[in-house]
Amino acid sequence: MAVLVVAEHDNKSIRKATLNAVTAAQKLGPDIHVLVAGEQAGDAAKAAAQIAGVTKVLHADAPHLGAFLAENVAALLVGLSKNYSHILAPATSNGKNVMPRVAALLDVQQISDVSAVESADTFVRPIYAGNALATVKSKDPIKVITVRSTAFDAAAATGGSAAVEQVAAPADAGLSAFVSRELSKSERPELTAAKIIVSGGRGMASGENFTKVLEPLADKLGAAMGASRAAVDAGFVPNDWQVGQTGKIVAPDLYIAVGISGAIQHLAGMKDSRVIVAINKDEEAPIFQVADYGIVGDLFQIVPTVVEELKK
Repeated sequence: MAVLVVAEHDNKSIRKATLNAVTAAQKLGPDIHVLVAGEQAGDAAKAAAQIAGVTKVLHADAPHLGAFLAENVAALLVGLSKNYSHILAPATSNGKNVMPRVAALLDVQQISDVSAVESADTFVRPIYAGNALATVKSKDPIKVITVRSTAFDAAAATGGSAAVEQVAAPADAGLSAFVSRELSKSERPELTAAKIIVSGGRGMASGENFTKVLEPLADKLGAAMGASRAAVDAGFVPNDWQVGQTGKIVAPDLYIAVGISGAIQHLAGMKDSRVIVAINKDEEAPIFQVADYGIVGDLFQIVPTVVEELKK
């Protein structure tokens, strides 16, 4: 049977997490379908059809699918499920919202945050904030899976030529309604897609210091800005900057952790980064256990010095 990937998109384009999920799906079989559910999402469906390895795109278009409300999308997936052995979605906010409902409606157990595929019924997923890996074997007739996008390379966004098939959306469940969305706007790269991330922690002491000390470094490197939960909880920076087990999972080429002690919850969100640089005045800070390069000292002196060196 075919494998279905639920696309993450903005009704215009496909987000990178979908490409990672397609790579995971390729380990389960050659017949890979992608579902694009939305409102006036024809452009996203065309983009999905170009993903290398995708054999068919299912396009469900309806006003009540535009905001990707979990109740409506789950009903759509359940209706399509009989044709698939596996249903995958990226482990994003949308995926974590929709897929548990799908699993409950199908009376199967969801397999969450998969980081490796060993066979069609055996998967690896992190547990205990990533400190251990569990190998899970499922006997369910339909496997409902969320994929840790940082664990899989992205499939090529072009090169495919899949057919686009229109599918009917079920009626609006009427259980929830979209009210409004407030989107933060930034010229910086999106956190989960950035190749370089400059992240600050409680040691920054204030939001003003994020602006004065870290932003010049991020600007010089063309980096995204991140933060630990402690910095977010203290009100230094917005919630969408949070990296960690309860924030965003990232794996950039370079992660610079400034004033971050390295609590286990934070490490779970960034330890797969290719190169980790830690700056902290406490030489015993746990962050140094995962760092490739560590600088022990006062961040308020070190970071401006690094910025000046980068200007040369």
